[in-house]
Amino acid sequence: MQIAFLIFMFILGAAFGSFFCCQARRGEVRCSFEGHPQSLRGRSEEPRKDGRDERPEKEHELSNRSICLHCKKKLKWYDNIPIISWLVLRGKCRFCHKKIGYAEIISELSSAITLTMLGTTINAETANAETWLQFVLITIFTLSLLFLAIYDGISGKLPTIALIASVVLGVIAIIPSFITNFSPMPFISAALFGGIYLILYLISKGKWVGDGDWILAGAIGLVLGHPWLALMALFIANFSACLIMYPLVKKSKNHQIYFGPFLVLAFVITYTFRDIILLCIS
Repeated sequence: MQIAFLIFMFILGAAFGSFFCCQARRGEVRCSFEGHPQSLRGRSEEPRKDGRDERPEKEHELSNRSICLHCKKKLKWYDNIPIISWLVLRGKCRFCHKKIGYAEIISELSSAITLTMLGTTINAETANAETWLQFVLITIFTLSLLFLAIYDGISGKLPTIALIASVVLGVIAIIPSFITNFSPMPFISAALFGGIYLILYLISKGKWVGDGDWILAGAIGLVLGHPWLALMALFIANFSACLIMYPLVKKSKNHQIYFGPFLVLAFVITYTFRDIILLCIS
């Protein structure tokens, strides 16, 4: 049963990853069409490196049906199967054969792996109702983080509404454990994690981190629920950002790092192995 449950979580994650990527693309087009950003962190108006114009040529690009951003043709349902469709089409549009990029496959795979890792934190065979409730709340919170990570990775923005939603979902997620074990630790963790990023933002005047990153970090710290876990997540987020983004930053000193994806990566790793981390620290 546990294996079947993990397979289900993988498929569910891939589906949400595909959906979130699609919404991020539409949000990017919508902001360009309306002429104003819908986020706490803006992005410079530099042309894309791939030469693609981000401004929509026609208003129908905001339609509900998925379309190719190159030829504008509506995609068939079998071209929207998470992971499989991208692999079958080899990352190209069925109609114009132009590359659709790696954002889709990365979003789908990372979301699938994330929910699978989350699924390992519960035993589907022996879990009681209270454990399942906690798991569902954490899963919903994680999905909100995945949306923010994908949106940030694609457009360099953290939507204000989604940020607020993540904070609200984070508060809801800790209610069951907070009721049974009344402790200020989650709030200390949130203040620590979010506070460090807020200080970095204020000192650098937004050059090191964006003005939405500290809110996201605060929500993550709240759900992690322990200062040591918050510090571990802080280390993982910054280490992974430096490791992955160093080649780009070295190539162009003006390249901006979007911390959303790395904060979410840090949360997933820290939350999944939280018991081991706390055991090693103690």
